[in-house]
Amino acid sequence: MTLVLGEFANAGDLDLSWGEFAFLKVDHLSNGELKLWLNATIPADDAKGTVPTYRFDMRVGEQVVGGIRFRAGWNRDVELYAGNIGYNVDPEFRGRRFAERACKLLIPLAMAHGFDGFWITCDPDNFASQATCERLGAVLVDTVKLPEHLDMYRDGEREKCRYWLVLPVSENVVT
Repeated sequence: MTLVLGEFANAGDLDLSWGEFAFLKVDHLSNGELKLWLNATIPADDAKGTVPTYRFDMRVGEQVVGGIRFRAGWNRDVELYAGNIGYNVDPEFRGRRFAERACKLLIPLAMAHGFDGFWITCDPDNFASQATCERLGAVLVDTVKLPEHLDMYRDGEREKCRYWLVLPVSENVVT
C-alpha cells in the first residue's frame, strides 16, 4: 500500500489556533476496490474541544459505502472516548471488512503526521467493530464510562472500549 502525499499546506491554510498543524494535501487513498475520498478537513476548535480532522467517504466505484474520520491530534476526549479513528459502514455493505481496510489505508497518513499509534474506540456491544480492531492488531486497553457532558452520552451511549493500535516502524510514505 502506498500513499502519495502532496506538499504541506501553505501557511495561509494553517490552523494557527492549533499550533503549527498543517493538513496534508490528500485527494484520495486506495487499495484497489476500496477508495477513501477526502470530503472535508476540519480545523481544530478549542471551544468545542475538537482536534484537526480529515473526513473521508468510503467508496466502491461511485457507490458510497460508509465513512471514516482521522482525528490528527490529541486531547482527553480523543484519547478516552472518540479515538483518533472513527468509522461507519452502511448496513447493506457490512461484512466485507471495509472498516478494517479503510483503517489500513489511513496508517501512512497517520505516520506522515508523526503518529506511532492511535486510538480506536467502539461501543461494548459492537462486536463487529471489536473484531475489526482485533484483526488490525489493536489491543483492548480498557472500557471507560462516558461523562454526561459528551454528545455521545446524550445520544444514549454509556461506555467505550478503547483499543490501541501500534503503527509499523515504516510504511511506503512519499512526501
